[in-house]
Amino acid sequence: MQIQIPESWHEHLDAEISKPYFTQLAQFVDTERQHSTVFPPEEQVFSSLRITPYEKVNVLLLGQDPYHDDNQAHGLCFSVQPGIKPPPSLVNMYKELREDLGYSIPNHGYLVPWAEQGILMLNAVLTVRAHTPNSHKNHGWETFTDQVIRVVNAKSDPVVFVLWGGYAQKKVGLIDTSRHTIIQSAHPSPLSARNGFFGSRPFSKINEALKKAGKPEINWQLPNL
Repeated sequence: MQIQIPESWHEHLDAEISKPYFTQLAQFVDTERQHSTVFPPEEQVFSSLRITPYEKVNVLLLGQDPYHDDNQAHGLCFSVQPGIKPPPSLVNMYKELREDLGYSIPNHGYLVPWAEQGILMLNAVLTVRAHTPNSHKNHGWETFTDQVIRVVNAKSDPVVFVLWGGYAQKKVGLIDTSRHTIIQSAHPSPLSARNGFFGSRPFSKINEALKKAGKPEINWQLPNL
C-alpha cells in the first residue's frame, strides 16, 4: 500500500505509520488487492487528509466503512464519485439539509466542496473489499483513525466533531469536550434516520458552532454537476 500521508499531516502522523501494526495493516491491504478488488482505489485511500489539510480542519465528520459497490468510494465518508447515484444515507442527509436550511438537493453525491471548506470527512476504516461490507474492520485502521481524531482534538482552536450513530459516538472519549463542540444524533441510514437524525438540524448547528468560534460557516449548497 502506498502510504500517501499528505505533507500537512506528516508531523502529526509519521510516528503512527512507523508502528508495527501499521506495517501489518499495509501488508494486509496489499494482499487483499492482489486477490480481490478493494475500494477506494489506492491513490484515494487518504483523500480525506489530502483535501482537508490539518491546519484547515474546523469540522470532523466521522463515518464507519467505505462504500463497497463499484465506483462509489473515493476516500471521503458519505461521498460518492461523480455520476454515481447517492446512497440511502446520503439521500437522508440531503433531506435533512433541505429541512434544516432550505437548500436544494443536488443531482449527485460528490461532497468534495464540503471537505474543501474544512470538514475532515473521515471513515474509521479506510478500505473495504468489493461488495463485502466491514471486510477490513479490526485490521488496524481503527487504531490509525483514532490517532487522527486525537491529533485533531489536540488542535489549539475549537473543532466541531460530528458523531452520527452509536459507532461514531463511542469515540467521544477521544475528544476534549471542554474545548470542542460535539454534535451527535442517530445515523442517517434508513434503519435509524427516523429515530433521531431527521429533525436534528446538524448543518445549522455546525454553522452556529463555527460562528461562535469566529470561523467561517460552511456553504452547504452543492452545485449540480
